[in-house]
Amino acid sequence: MKILKIRIQIFLLLLLIITKTQAQTNALFTQDTAEKLAGLPLHCITQEFPNKTGHSSDGAADHKLLPSDLHPSFYGCLDWHSSVHGHWMLVKLLKTFPDLKDKAKIIKTLESSFQSEKIKTEAEYFTKYKTTKTFERTYGWAWILKLDQELLTWNDPIAQKWHKNLQPLTMEIVRLWSEFLPKQTYPNRTGVHPNTAFGLCFALDWAIATKNDNFELAVIAKANEFYYEQKNAPAYLEPDGSDFLSPNLEIADLMRRIMPPREFETWFKTFMEPKSITNILKMPVVSDRTDFQIVHLDGLSLSRAWCLKGIAKSLDKTNPLKVRFEKKSQEFLEKTLPNVTSGNYGGDHWLASFAVYAIFD
Repeated sequence: MKILKIRIQIFLLLLLIITKTQAQTNALFTQDTAEKLAGLPLHCITQEFPNKTGHSSDGAADHKLLPSDLHPSFYGCLDWHSSVHGHWMLVKLLKTFPDLKDKAKIIKTLESSFQSEKIKTEAEYFTKYKTTKTFERTYGWAWILKLDQELLTWNDPIAQKWHKNLQPLTMEIVRLWSEFLPKQTYPNRTGVHPNTAFGLCFALDWAIATKNDNFELAVIAKANEFYYEQKNAPAYLEPDGSDFLSPNLEIADLMRRIMPPREFETWFKTFMEPKSITNILKMPVVSDRTDFQIVHLDGLSLSRAWCLKGIAKSLDKTNPLKVRFEKKSQEFLEKTLPNVTSGNYGGDHWLASFAVYAIFD
């Protein structure tokens, strides 16, 4: 009888913690939050400089081209991928909150970017030059598919038009990725752009949403090849000094997408040791938000938040890690959100997208 009473007390305590966490999340899920965050990409999507193009020139002629010549749709926000996920963010917020105060301005900006001729030029970029086949592989590729998925799943006439216009670029990315997957012998385990697990997460989401069975099976096969047998992930060594992704949490976030919950829970027990879990639940220290590399660590807090939230969904309610991950996910969000609008372009040009994904997905 005493044991039963203790179990009931534990259950009620867990229920209270879960309810409190959900209430805190809902407090962030507001139009006011959305409008504050929307201003950042809305400002920088059309801001061409400063700019880091990532373009490898074939010769003098294309070396002299402006970012907007190379990328008429995605030239702003410092670099191509940040512009892409800035566009995704505005679409996501419009879709979630149809009455945003800057709605007309957002639509005008997106309408310009999604012009069919501009998107065709973006798609042609990957085959026009000798060295652009690997451009933005696979981080930028992943965000294009996330953008396409967001438009596809928005039942609105203007979104349907933008989705149709985006198809040449989307299909080029899928072609490149499908060609690359069989040749990718090793995963990239970095905490920055080339991280393989992060890219495969978004690729899988897109494949499922679009019912592209062949691409979905290819992604799942590669994920299992790279990560299914992995044990004792060295997350106790994280982070590196400019990480905005957790290499090991991204792997777990991918694997929970392709496994039934019970199988994932069993896999996770051997994937991450207690000392690694303890380490990745620590708040990253950001010593200088004016430094374009160090400020990446604010992004790490946000990506940890979405990974922990996703992983927790696949854990049984009796697993103590479920509540622990949910609570830490919320803590990462609450402590980092005020830094997203710090007034420093190194973070302002991209962090809002990470915040929106962590809150609203």
